[in-house]
Amino acid sequence: MSSRRTYASYNDGCAAAHALDLIGDRWTLIVVRELILGPKRFAELQRDLMGISPAILSQRLRDLEDRSIVVRRSLPAPARVDVYELTNWGKQLEAVNAALSLWAVSSPEFPMDADMSPDALVLAMRAHARGLDSQPSPVTVRLMLTDARLEDADPVTYTATVGPHETTIVKTPDPGPADAIVSATATNWKARIVGAFPLDQVSPLAIEGDASAVDALIEATRLTALAPTAKPNPA
Repeated sequence: MSSRRTYASYNDGCAAAHALDLIGDRWTLIVVRELILGPKRFAELQRDLMGISPAILSQRLRDLEDRSIVVRRSLPAPARVDVYELTNWGKQLEAVNAALSLWAVSSPEFPMDADMSPDALVLAMRAHARGLDSQPSPVTVRLMLTDARLEDADPVTYTATVGPHETTIVKTPDPGPADAIVSATATNWKARIVGAFPLDQVSPLAIEGDASAVDALIEATRLTALAPTAKPNPA
């Protein structure tokens, strides 16, 4: 047995049980989620994870480092700050996050009107993304999402490509050309993707370029399109 083990274990030979040993603590997988699209500073994690205390965040990051899921590194000058990022093994947890999203979207208690960070919303889009037969030629959409929970927040930029076989979305600080550019709050964009609010109750999207490309992206990533119409059978 490894001398590094410091967590409470189920002591169960099932690999799924061991996964819960590693990431089953409250906040742990949410911290991982916020690192899937790239490294972040401690202050950025605390900003995006509203409700977590600095002490709990510090403990979860230490635990994730100890478990070889997260690594801390220092950025060179002129930044000279520490950032946390997922290891290659840790990055495989996006598949876990996606599977949980696909499963939980059909829950009758899913809090559809709760706010999300821009990264969390884009990860939900990635989990549900599919190609569109009606889009034979790929189109590119630049998403510029602002966290509505924060005052004076800078937009976070993503690039989405919708084609007949797949839809991809990546975080792109230096984006290239796009067929359309969308500027919105995460709350406003979520209303289109998750269907949390009637569209007449949210602000119109600010769109530059081809609006049909934006419609294609919404159709290719809309969560409600994959949710079953009936509630899960409790039996």
